Amino acid sequence: MSKIMLDFISIFSKGGILLWCFKGAGLLDKEWEAFTPTVNQLIKTVLLQERTSKSNYWENGQLALKYKLDNEFELVFVVAYQKMLPLLFLDRLLDELQIRFRDMFNDSLKENLLSLDFSSFDSEYSKAVKLVEAEARLEEEKKKLPKSYDQTDKAKKTIGSMIKSDKNETIQLSKKAEKKAAKAAAAAAGNNNDVASPQQQAPPSPNVNGHSDGGYGDDGDELDEETIRNNRQKLFSGGKKSSKTSNAKSPKPGKTGKTGTTWDPIMFGGKVSSTEAKSLDRTKDRPEDEVVNVDIADRRLVGTAAVIQDLQEDDIMESSDRAKKDGGMFSIFKGLVGSKVLTKEDLEPVIGKLKDNLIDKNVAAEVANKLCESVAMKLEGSVCGTFQSVQSTVKETMTESLLKLLTPKRRIDIIRDVMEAKANNRPYIMTFCGVNGVGKSTNLAKICFWLIENKFRVLIAACDTFRAGAVEQLRTHTKRLNSLHPPSANGGKEMVQLYEKGYDKDAAGIAMQAINFARDMKIDVVLVDTAGRMQDNEPLMRSLAKLISVNAPDLVLFVGEALVGNEAIDQLVKFNAALADHSQQENPHTIDGIVLTKFDTIDDKVGSAISMTYISGQPIVFVGTGQTYADLKSLNAKAVVSMLMK
Repeated sequence: MSKIMLDFISIFSKGGILLWCFKGAGLLDKEWEAFTPTVNQLIKTVLLQERTSKSNYWENGQLALKYKLDNEFELVFVVAYQKMLPLLFLDRLLDELQIRFRDMFNDSLKENLLSLDFSSFDSEYSKAVKLVEAEARLEEEKKKLPKSYDQTDKAKKTIGSMIKSDKNETIQLSKKAEKKAAKAAAAAAGNNNDVASPQQQAPPSPNVNGHSDGGYGDDGDELDEETIRNNRQKLFSGGKKSSKTSNAKSPKPGKTGKTGTTWDPIMFGGKVSSTEAKSLDRTKDRPEDEVVNVDIADRRLVGTAAVIQDLQEDDIMESSDRAKKDGGMFSIFKGLVGSKVLTKEDLEPVIGKLKDNLIDKNVAAEVANKLCESVAMKLEGSVCGTFQSVQSTVKETMTESLLKLLTPKRRIDIIRDVMEAKANNRPYIMTFCGVNGVGKSTNLAKICFWLIENKFRVLIAACDTFRAGAVEQLRTHTKRLNSLHPPSANGGKEMVQLYEKGYDKDAAGIAMQAINFARDMKIDVVLVDTAGRMQDNEPLMRSLAKLISVNAPDLVLFVGEALVGNEAIDQLVKFNAALADHSQQENPHTIDGIVLTKFDTIDDKVGSAISMTYISGQPIVFVGTGQTYADLKSLNAKAVVSMLMK
């Protein structure tokens, strides 16, 4: 027991029944109590969320857990230890414990008698520990022994690799040869006037070494290539006479002087003339505040969009004819043999094709790899009774994993939260963030329409002070929404207002002023629109983290488009990391939910929903499916998984 410094070992069923456990002798009561929430966290975040991997490793704080699944009897073997200890033999110990536990209680496990006393396994555990200790000791002794000649790199070399080739040999001139070359170059430079013209000079005859006669000095020593090249250049240039052409060049047109730069008088503190002031006046010919021409489709939606409908398969694909006619992706499982225990070798080729199909459906490669590893671990060791059950078992396993993944761990009920904030005499604050061009402002307007359909007054805070036209876009949405819900139908109150301070301002300050304005005016909801920013732009990410930490919104929504694949991982990971790193709070506020846009443009390639949910662990709150204000849906996990499995 001296070598294996383990604190906790547990064997329990997937149903949560503890069968056997081992407690380290040196543990205090407080240390022992820390293992129970750690194992519960492993079950909640890894086993139930289908996030198992090949490494079978998970850590929480200072504790590290190594686990192994037995799919035939639905058992879980967990070993806990201090993370700082480099224990490399735990996989061998878990394998030994699994084999001994199965052999000892095989009959009881087959009959699913899990209420029996399994304390007799203590003796087998001691034997397993001694065996693993002996094997670890032998491995350490082998490492200390010197290598034999056959194990060294020198033994792998051939005779031919030790012989130097001509290409690797370099000719270096000795100091004496360099002095002779310098003397020859000086002599050639001094006798330059005595060199004959090229017409009278006979070409130098080559010698046996491939050099011309000009390649040797006066005393017959060989010169370097640079000296030979300089001598030849001087030789052939000596007979040429410079001749000037009599044709005079045409005179160049005279240069016009550099035009003076006209600086902006407002930007650089100059004086503004009366004509310039008139040209800058934007109050004349200003359009009216009310928008008269509103789409008929939008007017028909008034009064019908208070409840957001679930996303259906028809919203993703118009017909199911686009699915494969050969039985879909799960026809690849027909090659498996039934009535046998599924092994790793049986599943490897099948899992490879499954991963390719997920990537083809726009699931990020890293996420697809982890999902397939989780499914393979869940299937390995399970028994398929008949040929038909092979295909159904694999499909049900993958479908179950994806449904668990898309099912939110916590429900976000915005209507309930808005009513609770209203009862506390404060506005409910929602902040939208994301990269450029994903549709933040458009989907903000859709959510605003949904809120005013539920009779809530909304204030839009224009905190995108970077993009040209961002404020004007929100002003247009505000006018259109007020025309759909005019003040005359709402007691003379505007249902939507815009709070803006122009461009090149501090976004966090504008958001704070908007929240205070909404509190004073008894407005129910504040929707904060932020500038689109790439996840690698550190200054803008710092600005976003400042806005969130200063104003403490109730909900932070990441807006992402359904067209992305691997980029979804990079965006979400870096946005969350930036919000955590640049925040001054002890518990920084990160992303709470996801708005998935442009979902009507991807057909059956719905994998981005899987990627974003898997990486962030947060639910998809809204799904954008069109261009009207009512084209906002809530995610239907079954519909998404159904399209992914076709």
